[in-house]
Amino acid sequence: MSLFLGMKDSLPRIEKLSPRRTHLFSILDVGSSKVTCLIARLRPRPESEVLPHRTHVAEVIGIGHQRSRGIKSGVVVDLAAAEQSIRACVDAAERQAGLTIESLIVSVTSGRLKSMRGTAEMTIAGNEVAQNDLRRVLNQSARTQMAPGRVALHSVPFDLSLDGENGLDDPVGMVGEVLGAELHVLTAEETPLRNLEAAINRAHLVVEAFVAAPFASGLATLVEDEARMGSACIDMGAGTTTISIFQNGHFAYADAVAMGGQHITMDLARGLSIRPEQAERLKVMHGNALTELLEDGEPVTVEALADDDGEGEIHVSRSLIARIVRPRVEETLELIRDRLGSSGLGHVIGKRVVLTGGASQLAGMSGAAREILQRNVRLGRPVGVSGLSTANKSPAFSTSVGLLIYPQIAWQEYVAETSPLDFAFDEKTRVGRIGSWLRRSF
Repeated sequence: MSLFLGMKDSLPRIEKLSPRRTHLFSILDVGSSKVTCLIARLRPRPESEVLPHRTHVAEVIGIGHQRSRGIKSGVVVDLAAAEQSIRACVDAAERQAGLTIESLIVSVTSGRLKSMRGTAEMTIAGNEVAQNDLRRVLNQSARTQMAPGRVALHSVPFDLSLDGENGLDDPVGMVGEVLGAELHVLTAEETPLRNLEAAINRAHLVVEAFVAAPFASGLATLVEDEARMGSACIDMGAGTTTISIFQNGHFAYADAVAMGGQHITMDLARGLSIRPEQAERLKVMHGNALTELLEDGEPVTVEALADDDGEGEIHVSRSLIARIVRPRVEETLELIRDRLGSSGLGHVIGKRVVLTGGASQLAGMSGAAREILQRNVRLGRPVGVSGLSTANKSPAFSTSVGLLIYPQIAWQEYVAETSPLDFAFDEKTRVGRIGSWLRRSF
């Protein structure tokens, strides 16, 4: 095992935004089917009960789409092809915005995301909690043991306690004996991140921050009450389906399964002997996950795969399409159900699930999710961003919009720092008590 130390310099991080200034940010959402670049101005906004933790309003001024090449399930498999997709996507956004960008906030679905909990306690011996005390206990809880080759993608304070009293927002100034902190540390394999960064650098761009796609999707689609009471956001992409759980307004858990809309497309292509492009069109226009259509004999016409003279067509019933689509939908949702169960937070989300992502728009998907997950399910679209067309406000763009929201809350994360004084003192000894006093005082 390797100790999570000094990760401050391992990945790029975003500093806290000035609440009075307008900031310019660019994002890159790298998916298995499409690459999206958004350029936006973040303008200060007054405090509001609606989306209360948003300090700025994101106004999109440039957008670019490109078919994803050289990327599979979020992993770069062809560096040159990935570079070309990224370059073309960013160029389109720059032309629309009328400016040139140098850095990007980038989504991450690869790297086998894994949630961990970091906990720590420190004695304050009846004194007031100082800002340094809070920093040190957070620093200790951020030092989570990880397997070699993994990095901390996010480290979000999840719970603060004083003498066992949990759920504190800010204990500074309170009096107590023992200060505790619990962090949600989301880790990822470093190699896929570095390869993605290499493809971006080849396009003469710099990564400003990596953001886990499930985190971004949750930020874009969950309303305040859902995040506070506890909810799960399920983002069904082309090659990957991600899960994020929010509790007490904090990002509490994330996971991903390597299954998504492209798997349904390929099932149709193989089952009907048609090209993947035809299968994708068939899925969008006639695909359905509802069991009621399993007996629908209405025919649909598609071109045959081996048709060379343009005259070969095949006729398939909607019931056959549904019988091909439904098993893959069930398999994906059953995997999600199992991951939610193994998260240990099933009781937290209760009956609240938000479904988003491009594959979530398949007809009947929400009904299938309600049936298999046994929870209330609503379709989530990104909220709180202006300048997007109606088509770009669809669930397929939840992660992209969430990447624009992230800079507003990035400062809440806590990344471990190294310091010669960052070790525990045994306050049962005279030397330990002196050391604790020096640490609190200086």
